[in-house]
Amino acid sequence: MTLRLLALLALIGFAPMAQAVDEADLLPIDEAFALTATASDRGRIELHWDIADGYYLYRHRMGAEVLSTGFKVNPLQLPDGIAYTDEFFGDVETYRDAVTGVLTGAAADGTTVVELRVKYQGCADLGVCYPPHAKTLRVSLPAAAPGAAPATGLDLLGTRGSDVFATGSGATDALPLPEAEAFRFEVIVDSADQLLLRFTPAPGYYLYRDRSGVEVRGDGVSAGPIGWPPATSHFDEHFGDVQVYFDTVDAPLPLRREHGDAVPVTVVATFQGCQTDGICYPPMTREVALELPAGGRVAVPPASAGTGSQATPALWLALLLALGGGVILNLMPCVLPVLSLKALSLAQGGGDRRKARSQALWYTAGVLASFALVGAAALSLRQAGLALGWGFQLQQPGVITALALVMVAIGLSLSGVVAFGATLAGTGQSLAQKSGPAGDFFTGVLAVVVASPCTAPFMGSALAFAFAASPAVAIGVFLALGLGLALPFLLIGFVPALAARLPKPGAWMETFKHLLAFPMYLTAVWLLWVLAKQRGADAIGLALVGVVGLGLGLWLWEKARWKGVAAKTLAALVIALSLWPVVAVQRMPVPVRAEASADGAVVYSAQRLEQLRRDGRVVFVNMTADWCVSCKANERTVLGRDAFKAALERAGAVYMKGDWTDVDPEITAFLESHKAVGVPLYVVYPRQGEPRVLPTILTQGMVEAALEEAAR
Repeated sequence: MTLRLLALLALIGFAPMAQAVDEADLLPIDEAFALTATASDRGRIELHWDIADGYYLYRHRMGAEVLSTGFKVNPLQLPDGIAYTDEFFGDVETYRDAVTGVLTGAAADGTTVVELRVKYQGCADLGVCYPPHAKTLRVSLPAAAPGAAPATGLDLLGTRGSDVFATGSGATDALPLPEAEAFRFEVIVDSADQLLLRFTPAPGYYLYRDRSGVEVRGDGVSAGPIGWPPATSHFDEHFGDVQVYFDTVDAPLPLRREHGDAVPVTVVATFQGCQTDGICYPPMTREVALELPAGGRVAVPPASAGTGSQATPALWLALLLALGGGVILNLMPCVLPVLSLKALSLAQGGGDRRKARSQALWYTAGVLASFALVGAAALSLRQAGLALGWGFQLQQPGVITALALVMVAIGLSLSGVVAFGATLAGTGQSLAQKSGPAGDFFTGVLAVVVASPCTAPFMGSALAFAFAASPAVAIGVFLALGLGLALPFLLIGFVPALAARLPKPGAWMETFKHLLAFPMYLTAVWLLWVLAKQRGADAIGLALVGVVGLGLGLWLWEKARWKGVAAKTLAALVIALSLWPVVAVQRMPVPVRAEASADGAVVYSAQRLEQLRRDGRVVFVNMTADWCVSCKANERTVLGRDAFKAALERAGAVYMKGDWTDVDPEITAFLESHKAVGVPLYVVYPRQGEPRVLPTILTQGMVEAALEEAAR
């Protein structure tokens, strides 16, 4: 007896030593937690546990499921328990003495017995916990009362005229209807390019507006935005403040058609709704097959359309967006250094109107030719199976290194270290001196090259249209983008009032020319920083060797200007050798990247994103690149601030970042799935429902509102 008392004291003081308890001191689990089940009526089963003194049950470890057919059940309802901090499960609720749980549901006609599996787990105060226990029970249901409504069919919950359903939005205690009866969905053809959707929630039920969507499957037919009528504001315990429909709602659905032929289509609707003050149904999917008649407006021109065919509104909109995006591109930081040089060149013209027009036209020709070349290259590579978009060339370390060397060469020219001769006028002299049409043309080329890291507003939509259209239409969009970039200088060249506002030539221009060298040097520094992100410190060492070699070669070239062939050959050889790092860095391996960044973001992977979505997490995805100036501006002004981190915490969101600095097929596939032609791309995934794509230029309020909505 003394030994047994000592063992009991040890158990109370040291729970991890619970295995020292004699089994004789513990009751069998069916005596410690005596379970019975009874049905008070055909829609209510009560589970009752009598709990022995000195024992308790965990609330979160209790549950029940129906094993037999003929009884649709809701989750087990349990009363609040006693709050308790448990050494095994942390903060929990427990029951002592007795507890009764309730299962509500709907029994089908002819169902007399329901088979249940009940799961529970509990412990003894001695410090010993029983393993999870499952018990199968058979519960007899009482017979249906004479004249009672049947358990299935349209009158499952009683007659439609009962007081329970007196108003569409009123609460109800009735048993839930089957999905097909609680929410009806119908579609009719309104015209050749529009359908009419009808959603009919049963009385006492409501439909979520923002959790409903429609897809149209058919040859050359897709769905436009649903024309939802005004909804009712409603506070929902599951999603907070939402917009819902309590009554029948008719919503037009415009169609996008690629041809005017009659075609069969299938309308796939996904929606979700709830019983007022009752259960919420999982997302439902309904399919309706129908035939669209011939006719309607063709929204997208066929790829085989001739050049003389009438342009559609969609094409005109894409061209206008591209033109506007090109104009705004002039204000982006990556283009400003080159534009400053061009403005200097125009000022040097001294008011010569003919020369100003010539400069503007040759500059425009260089811009348009470059955009056409970039567009053709991107389209060709995409046809070959490579999903490439705007700025794709900057994913190549060799291109980055070559651009850095070009910027250094231009800076040295502006600083007066070297004055390029006629043979090299196209690469630099046009940016510093009056060099004629070749210089103006290649100034336009350089403007397009340095514009690659920037994405202006409207560009994304226009380029997405271009990459989805025929090659001829796509090149037209690229040319419109180029025309927008060149438009300010065209106006200066052809509008005398604008040209008159330029400062008069004078000695100040030489000082200004020297000053403009420093933005070129800074651009080279930025490019080398991007190279460090792509290939590491070793690549920077090679590139700097190339910079020094280029400087030496250009200095030798200037010294050899009035000397013999041997001196010029030596200078040319040094310049050629300075280009070797362009090839060397391209062959260097990609360094291993960290799995998490300093800003707390997790590295993007499709599998991780899918798992977070299954877990019901809000996710903010940022697709960025180190060479993307627009990306870095957004991260500096919005995504890197404490307000953004606080918004993430309030929404319980995960910040996920994908780095497209190098070629990454997984990120490219993600961009393609959202019809994005490049970075930046910002996508907010809600707990449930469809993701939302944000604009390329972010504001703090926009991001906070998107996260708040996703967390509902």
